[in-house]
Amino acid sequence: MSNEAKITHHVASGKARLRHVFVKDLKIEALLGIYPEEKTTPQKIIVNIDLSVKEGKDPLSDDIKNVVSYEIVVKKVEEIVAAGHVGLAETLAELIAAACLRDKRVMAARVRIEKPDVIPNARSVGVEIERLRD
Repeated sequence: MSNEAKITHHVASGKARLRHVFVKDLKIEALLGIYPEEKTTPQKIIVNIDLSVKEGKDPLSDDIKNVVSYEIVVKKVEEIVAAGHVGLAETLAELIAAACLRDKRVMAARVRIEKPDVIPNARSVGVEIERLRD
């Protein structure tokens, strides 16, 4: 048995019965960072989330309870950010991924946190993580 990490792809897959649920370029003000001013002055961050979601066997029947709602995913991000200061972008990404994985239908979560205004000559800086359901 190999200990190599599997590369996952966050795309819809008929064979694997996966949906790709995503949030792209969510702009939000957050207290994020290790410097004193970052602890008291909110700054713009950009959050991207890609979820691999297992499709159910039951028909959708056009009912929101049968899917992972991107609106609920966004609300989770807003709640996490509203809870207060986070020192590291890595920590914020972990908190968001863990919140998404609480839904048993989510098989994998990829979260990217960007800080667009930190390095003047860079469009943005940040971190991306991927977490898989055990």
